[in-house]
Amino acid sequence: MAKQDYYEILGVHRNATETEVKKAYRKLALQYHPDKNPAGDKESEEKFKEATEAYEVLRDPEKRAQYDQFGHTRERFDGFRETGFGFETNFGNIFEDIFTDFFRGTSNRRRARPQKGADLRYHLEISFEESAIGIETRIRAPRMEMCDRCNGSGAKDRASESVCLSCGGSGYVRFQQGFFNISKPCSTCKGEGKVIKDLCPVCNGIRRIRKERTLTVKIPPGVENGTRLKLSGEGDSGTMGGPPGDLFVVISVREHPLFKREGNNILCEIPISFTQSALGTEIEVPTLNGKAKMKIPAGTQTNQVFRLKGKGIQDLHGFQVGDELIRVIIETPTRLNARQRELLEEFARISGEEINPLGKSFFEKVRSIFG
Repeated sequence: MAKQDYYEILGVHRNATETEVKKAYRKLALQYHPDKNPAGDKESEEKFKEATEAYEVLRDPEKRAQYDQFGHTRERFDGFRETGFGFETNFGNIFEDIFTDFFRGTSNRRRARPQKGADLRYHLEISFEESAIGIETRIRAPRMEMCDRCNGSGAKDRASESVCLSCGGSGYVRFQQGFFNISKPCSTCKGEGKVIKDLCPVCNGIRRIRKERTLTVKIPPGVENGTRLKLSGEGDSGTMGGPPGDLFVVISVREHPLFKREGNNILCEIPISFTQSALGTEIEVPTLNGKAKMKIPAGTQTNQVFRLKGKGIQDLHGFQVGDELIRVIIETPTRLNARQRELLEEFARISGEEINPLGKSFFEKVRSIFG
């Protein structure tokens, strides 16, 4: 019985590209694979076998050229020979080639991948003024670095390393599952392809040791409590040649006895006397850059807020500078001498104010309202 044309089996034209051939075979392999069909389905097995045979030939430029010239003629074309149900070919290579996009890790040539080092966190406390104006400081940050003694191999010396016998140095072992050959990292060498007899006396086989580094950290103006600054590549070193992680410096801003931050503005409460608020005056107030003079107009009320433009905190991105908000609190004197009391009582009489005890006048007002 004449064999069916390989191009017809895959459903592609004779000028099909390698990508088109691979795509066609992938579709048929998924459709007719024995694991996808009932056991003993001879038709599916046969179609799967035919599709795999066709793909094995058409994916190889040399075999394809021979097939295009001689067809199925055995005397001239020997690229694919049947041996019972299977084929004299490497099915692992076929499926590794065709399903690479779907099943990563099937190659028996791949060892453990390089791993990026861990990211680290460092808590840095600074003052309120430092957060406002920015500073440059130095920190000592611990991290894991590659062992200098073994250069990251984990072994005492080269003689202590040997090829893993379980996986033959590939880092992966294969096993049969249904029709597929499946691979997984070797449990003996953890996917590294080698075993160590004598461990490095410094790192004890861990490959890395803990060290402290002195780093310069530039803190820009405007950082807030909880701001994170990233120092790229200053985290733990990677393994298997992987890149290092990053170091995140987390800023903690100490509270200030006078200032509180509200966005880019700062708030400061200033006590003034009754006479200052009533008559008006000029006072000195603290700012981030020293002292500044501010006028208190006559008749100022407690909790009234005054604004000093540009005396606040610079935006973290440098776009604008906030203001300083001065909230005045009028202080009531608690100890009066006889002359001070006499003058205040006279002021009250002139102003027409009631100077009787608060309790008496309050209850008189209540009786006048509720009868």
